[in-house]
Order: sequence, then C-alpha cells, then structure tokens
Amino acid sequence: MDYIIAGLIGIFVTVGVYFLLSRSVIRMLLGITVFGNAVNLLIFTGGRLTRQVAPIVPEGAETIAGAANPLPQALVLTAIVIGFAMFIFLLVLAFRTYQSLDADNTDNMRLAEPEGGCRPPLSY
Repeated sequence: MDYIIAGLIGIFVTVGVYFLLSRSVIRMLLGITVFGNAVNLLIFTGGRLTRQVAPIVPEGAETIAGAANPLPQALVLTAIVIGFAMFIFLLVLAFRTYQSLDADNTDNMRLAEPEGGCRPPLSY
C-alpha cells in the first residue's frame, strides 16, 4: 500500500510542478493546489497507514507497536483548511487580476509594468 501511495505522491508532485511552470495563472493556481495535496499525502503517509491498532496509547504503556501516529493526521487536517483558504484567496486575486488586465497569460500581464523601466528578460 505504501508503494501505491508513494507513486500517487510522485504523480501529484509531477503534475503540480508541470502546472506551476505554465504561463496561465489558473494553471499555476491548480498547480499550487495539487502540490499542496501531494505534501499532505506525504505527511499523512509519514504517520503510517495502518488500521491494525488504534492510535491511542493506554495509560502506563510506553508505545503500541504498529499504531498510527495521530499528530500527522491533525497536521494534515489543519493543512487542508489552510490550503483551501489559500486557494480561495488566490482564486479571487487571479479573477481580479484578469478583470483589471484582461489577461490570463503572464506574458500579456507585462503591460502593467511602467514604460521605460527596467524589464525582466522574456526568456532565459
């Protein structure tokens, strides 16, 4: 099961990086979201994926062998909420940028830069 999840995390990272390298703002936004989901899965897998033993340690016991760690589950739940809030904020920001500049492509957004100013290179 861990190999399947590791492959899924690799696919998510690949798709997220591919979308982040795009010139479209919406694709960049989707890339951030997919990459965030990959990180959440990575943290969740780090806490072990098992249903053998409950993640609650009884009083007096040091640890339980084979139990899942509840801390990564709590961290992932918090990261999901923060990721959703960031997605909504960036979506509104992208929509407002599209309204004011009438462009979704980052090359066309260079029109907002001042005339005669120092311009970054168009390619490397």
